[in-house]
Amino acid sequence: VQLQAFGGGLVQSGGSLRLSCAASGRTISTYDVGWFRQAPGKEREFVGGISWVGGSPDYADSVKGRFIISRENAKMTVYLQMNSLKPEDSAVYYCAAVVGWKKGARKRDEFDYWGQGTQVTVSS
Repeated sequence: VQLQAFGGGLVQSGGSLRLSCAASGRTISTYDVGWFRQAPGKEREFVGGISWVGGSPDYADSVKGRFIISRENAKMTVYLQMNSLKPEDSAVYYCAAVVGWKKGARKRDEFDYWGQGTQVTVSS
């Protein structure tokens, strides 16, 4: 499966953005999808993940209550709604997919397929 994240941009602190992760090649409906981000000079970190069957997503503590992950399998798209953005949310955001993800698994090497990232910049 090929993935492409898009929807990033420049937003003021407190604003919102919605990122999309579009899949092609194979249906995304049976893949579990995670969102990661990487700021300059920092490790790529887990933001959140959602199972292919839906259910409650898993979120990193740093974004819990502000970010929402959802998916529309018919559109082969997973979304990351980001609210109350802070300057420290600035990073390149990536989506990734795997079959058989276990909720709570947050390491990048636990995901097999990666898309190109999209830049999110939050100004203070």
